[in-house]
Parts: sequence; C-alpha cells; structure tokens
Amino acid sequence: MWANTHAPTASAPPHGAASRSTSKNCQQEDHTRHVTDRYTRPWPILIGVVGQFVIMPLGAIVVAKLLGLNPQLAVGLLMLGSVPGGTASNVIAYLAKGDVALSVAMTSVSTVLSPIVTPMLMLYLASAETDVDAQGMAMMLVKTVLLPVFGGLVIRLVADSVVDKILPILPWMSIVAIGGVVFGAVAKNAEQLASVGLVVFAAVILHNVLGYFLGYMSARALKQPEAACRTTAIEVSTQSAGLSSGMAAKFFSPEAALPGAVAAVIHNVTGAIYASMVRRKPLN
Repeated sequence: MWANTHAPTASAPPHGAASRSTSKNCQQEDHTRHVTDRYTRPWPILIGVVGQFVIMPLGAIVVAKLLGLNPQLAVGLLMLGSVPGGTASNVIAYLAKGDVALSVAMTSVSTVLSPIVTPMLMLYLASAETDVDAQGMAMMLVKTVLLPVFGGLVIRLVADSVVDKILPILPWMSIVAIGGVVFGAVAKNAEQLASVGLVVFAAVILHNVLGYFLGYMSARALKQPEAACRTTAIEVSTQSAGLSSGMAAKFFSPEAALPGAVAAVIHNVTGAIYASMVRRKPLN
C-alpha cells in the first residue's frame, strides 16, 4: 500500500508532512529534467488537470444521486472529487508503464491550483445543500498543501546533501502521515461507518472506476499516446483522499469524512489492479 477531528491542526500537519515528503522525493536531477520537459508541452497536462476538476466533481454528484446518499455522505464524496490528485498516482503510473513525468506534472499543477479551484467547486456545487466556507478551505489548502511543497523545494535548495541522506525514508514518512489522517477519520466515525459502510464503499469504488474510464477515454479522444492515456486515467481517478477526509471533517461533519477515509484505501487497491491489468499490454 502506498502512501477526524474538527481542528485544522489535526489534518494539516500530517498532510503537510506528506506534501513535504513528496516534494523532496521528486527533485532528483534526471527526473526533474523530464518533468520540466513536460511543462514545455502543456496540452497533455491540461487534459489531465481539466479532466480531474471536471470529471470527478460531476461524477461525485451523479454517483451520490444514483446511490441515494444522504446529504453528508454526498458532500463528502463531492469533497473527494474536488481535491487535487493524490501522490500515489505517480507510483501507480510507474507500475502501469505510464508517463511518470507527466503524472508528476499533472499532480503538481492540480496541487498548485487547488486553493482556488477546490473551494470554488464546493461553493458552486454544494452551497445549495449546505454552508460552504470557501475562504476557510482556501486558507487550509495554502497551509497544508502549498506551503509544505514550497518548503520542501527550499530545503532541497539550501540543504541538498542532508536531503539526499534522508531521501530513502521520506516515502515512509508520507505513508505514516497519510495513514494518521485516515485511521483518525475511521476511528472517530467507526459507528457511522458500520451503519453506512457498504454504500460508502460502493460510492467510492463507482466514483473511482468512473474516473479511470472517463479519464482514459478523454485522453484517447484527444489522440494522446497510450502512455499518456494510462497516466490521465490514473491521475483523474486518484484523489488526495487523506486531504479530502481532513477537510470534510473540519468544514462539514465527521460523517462527511468517511468517503475520503475509505478512498485512501480503495484508490490504492484499484490502482494496483489497474496497473496489473495494463502493464503487460503494448504501448503502441
């Protein structure tokens, strides 16, 4: 496996640790050169990022209506669909023989855009059903996502030799940090999960599979190569579930945190299944 309280500090530091870990871990010179090359050709990145912020929020609404989710679970699923891509997508893209540099670029762009796009999506798509603190969401995303990422880049620049020494343990730090958010959400909501668990699992799986299918088909329709199509499918469908769970718990309710907590496990399982299915197929 790769890597719920209402207080912001409960979710911010763990996700911040994960963000710092990921940002440091992706700065090796050869890898950075390939990622930079992707930024000079923004069309594939645009397909993935737009697909993620369109397909997943709208897909969450469709799935919630289809399964008749209660308002809190529905807003939690929408929160899951509105957050940026998860860093596990980069590992899944590697295992699926996708374009890893493109995956990293897509994740980076969606992360940078998230303090603006995520609150806007929640405001326009959920405000009719519940109160949405868009400004609070934006500030939380800046503190828990952007600042740790930029902090990791600065640390890499000023303490390169130190980072090289601790680089091997950073992915494990990310796993532990995200696990803390997820297990906290599950522990706080064990009773609710027991009563609505089946429908939550069904909603998260259906939402995730929808992301894979529509992500792949959108890239294929726009004549992207097979590696980019696989990467787009993975990036669109794999959300930052730990962040979603923490934000849903803070801004909505403990029950709203359940889709994100369940997705933190499901997305890794479906990612492994998808990678095993496609990795043996030719890229041409």
